[in-house]
Amino acid sequence: MKRLLLLFAGLSLSGCVVGTLASAAVDVATLPVKVASAGVDAVTTSQSEKDEKLGRDMRKQDEARGRQWRLAYDRCRKGRALPTDDCSAFQQR
Repeated sequence: MKRLLLLFAGLSLSGCVVGTLASAAVDVATLPVKVASAGVDAVTTSQSEKDEKLGRDMRKQDEARGRQWRLAYDRCRKGRALPTDDCSAFQQR
């Protein structure tokens, strides 16, 4: 009876071992594909990422232009204009 019980227990657990081995084999087989795709994603830039970067750069340039305009306006208003300032653009009409 004990032999029959041990044989049955061994056969019933063998399905679990085979399932675990198959799962591990699938993980090992797909690992290189996952690593390669992660590498490609890290190296390449998508179009939306390019658009976001362009938008950030344009906003920074616009902020810098506005900052320079305000500084030039204040200098012209206070009578301390630099030679490069075009104070005629700031005069009231």
